[in-house]
Amino acid sequence: MSEKIDALYGYVQERCLWHFASRVWDRRANIEGTIALGTALLLGETPIAATPAERCYLADARVMVSDFRSRFSWLRECRPDEIKALMARLQERLTDIAITRSQNHELTHELY
Repeated sequence: MSEKIDALYGYVQERCLWHFASRVWDRRANIEGTIALGTALLLGETPIAATPAERCYLADARVMVSDFRSRFSWLRECRPDEIKALMARLQERLTDIAITRSQNHELTHELY
């Protein structure tokens, strides 16, 4: 499973910018929103995007999932519980790198 997480994480780091918003709350919302909707898409669900933010997350998730499916053929063989676990671990890693261990002090600066 670790190699699969590494592959998904490598793709996101290389091809996506949505997890690098300028504030912690915005990074968290982008990561959680995009991963949640991406998980739903990978499971064959039709997510509802009622707000402008949700529509943005869904647009990013659609591109990410399309690329995941074309680049990582092993995803087709994953059971729904495996997909949920992979995406949860991907979210954890993104949160750890982009928020928890970030050394960008502007993320939490009180004047921003």
